[in-house]
Amino acid sequence: MSDRDDWVERFPGLSRLASPLKQLLTSRSTIVEVPKNTTMFGPGNSPENMLFLLDGTVRVQQVSDTGHEIVLYRIQAGQSCVLTTACLLAYEDYSADGIAETAVRAAAVPREVFDDLVAQSKPFRDFVFAAFSKRITDLFLMIDEVAFQRLDVRLAEKLIALSEGQASVATTHQKLSVELGTAREVISRQLQEFQRRGWIEQARGRVSLLDRVQLGLLAKHSP
Repeated sequence: MSDRDDWVERFPGLSRLASPLKQLLTSRSTIVEVPKNTTMFGPGNSPENMLFLLDGTVRVQQVSDTGHEIVLYRIQAGQSCVLTTACLLAYEDYSADGIAETAVRAAAVPREVFDDLVAQSKPFRDFVFAAFSKRITDLFLMIDEVAFQRLDVRLAEKLIALSEGQASVATTHQKLSVELGTAREVISRQLQEFQRRGWIEQARGRVSLLDRVQLGLLAKHSP
């Protein structure tokens, strides 16, 4: 069975739809493939399709008028994009960039099919708004972190998360500043302090975690 035939089954909320609705989604959808580092959408563009991610990761980030960047969230396989949902519902243009962090495969459902299903199918509507609600909650948590939590705590958490259990992280000061919504210079100062304490070691494009225990203790710190 091809992706075109079975992709709906990868999304728990969609797999519970009645057979005619699932058949409509699969018959009207297109499987698209996007290379790594491709900008999939951006400000000024209007979404013509609802994308359901099958493989890969998409980073959604916003850039201010001054060039300051912040990562809002990531879309993983088995998820849909809340920003696309919001733009489709409100007939608005995108206000942020969606960038393929890896090679991406997705099912694209045309706007008219999305509109019809939202209007006529309660199960589909429930799926859309459940995903929307969860992502909005995540965004509020991110805003709370940026506004109120200590940067050293957040940086320690981010280094541990990005390392995925490995001894080092392939990243730069600029990338970390975008992840954490702050200036590159601020990240540089904090990394220098971590290095002074003997917790990390820096090299070009890489941060080695020398003392994961101390980083973990800081990450669990409650301000």
